[in-house]
Amino acid sequence: MTSRSHADGADPLLPDSNAIELSIVMPCLDEAETVGRCVDKALGFLRSRGVRGEVVVADNGSADGSPEIARAHGARVVAVEEKGYGAALHGGIAQAAGRYVIMGDADDSYDFSSLDGLLDELRRGCDLVMGNRFQGGVLPGAMPWLHRVVGNPLLSALGRIFFGSAVGDYHCGLRGFSRSAYEQLGLRATGMEFASEMVVKATLAGLDVREVPVVLHPDGRSRPPHLRTWRDGWRHLRFMLLFSPGWLFLAPGLVMAGAGVMASAAVLLGVAQVGGVAFGVHTLLVAGLSCIVGYQLVTFAIFTRIFAVTEGFRPAPPHFERVFHYLNLETGLVCGAAMAAGGLVALVAAMRGWSAVGFGGLDPAVTMRLVIPGSVLVALGIQTLFSSFFLSTLGLRRR
Repeated sequence: MTSRSHADGADPLLPDSNAIELSIVMPCLDEAETVGRCVDKALGFLRSRGVRGEVVVADNGSADGSPEIARAHGARVVAVEEKGYGAALHGGIAQAAGRYVIMGDADDSYDFSSLDGLLDELRRGCDLVMGNRFQGGVLPGAMPWLHRVVGNPLLSALGRIFFGSAVGDYHCGLRGFSRSAYEQLGLRATGMEFASEMVVKATLAGLDVREVPVVLHPDGRSRPPHLRTWRDGWRHLRFMLLFSPGWLFLAPGLVMAGAGVMASAAVLLGVAQVGGVAFGVHTLLVAGLSCIVGYQLVTFAIFTRIFAVTEGFRPAPPHFERVFHYLNLETGLVCGAAMAAGGLVALVAAMRGWSAVGFGGLDPAVTMRLVIPGSVLVALGIQTLFSSFFLSTLGLRRR
């Protein structure tokens, strides 16, 4: 049995955590100027709507008296030692008692007295409801021009392309979710990436994700915000790229490998010129490099996807278990040995040609047509052999 403070004046001793319907969680770091107003608005919303709820302020090491102010205004304060936006939210949500959680910044940029849209969607069964600032309105001075016109629209567009999400404002700080959905997602990010991770994982897990318009106000602080444009923008972009190996590794790898194979085939089949462009052994050398790099990227895509699934970062795609039936150590060893053997045959043939002229001078335009493909095949074969061992290790981890 735990002691909770709530907004409806009910008995503070609640043996059943489901007795609280809504927890409003605010991450806080030195927000003495605004946290009191945010708590007042949130508690006012709960009282005016008759919602059985609580306000939880997750303090991330404030040194300006923010915890005392929040507590004096009626919030329950949770101290979170691990630094970071995501860490503060992890700590606050873990201590929240509500069946639903609405999170929002404690800088007074969101109106906590107007949460009806988010709560209504949660009550209708939505797993994650996102605020959309571009639908609700960004008031003058509330968001820097670079964030409003470039940063947020670009990152949100990439999220829709990479993950098939319909969310139009990936980084809105005002959002709500059910506790069951939050626990299902298993979020791990402790920094600003927390915002992207939540949307990405909810989309990949097939959860019910909706949006409601919210208004973004200029924050009430006299100091600069914690957000850093380039640092935090890169962190969000990096997270999405690492979470989407198909776009980061697979697509570029297939393009490079395919281009390399086609260019190599053209040279080896005697296509010496197309239009005004001549092809020769130099083209063959670059094409071989393209094949090796492309093949490496494709194997990275496979490794990254399997690792993400086995570690719980991504849900398993359909027929995931069958991957290990075909992509196993024995198959890789056979394929790698076959490629390396083919390359060695080509290199031996080149060596015999060199021997035939007493190991003297050779015409590179002729001999390199064997040496380059042979070297590429040997490299790919060795890469396949060792990649198979690594893939097998991932398979052991899975089992």
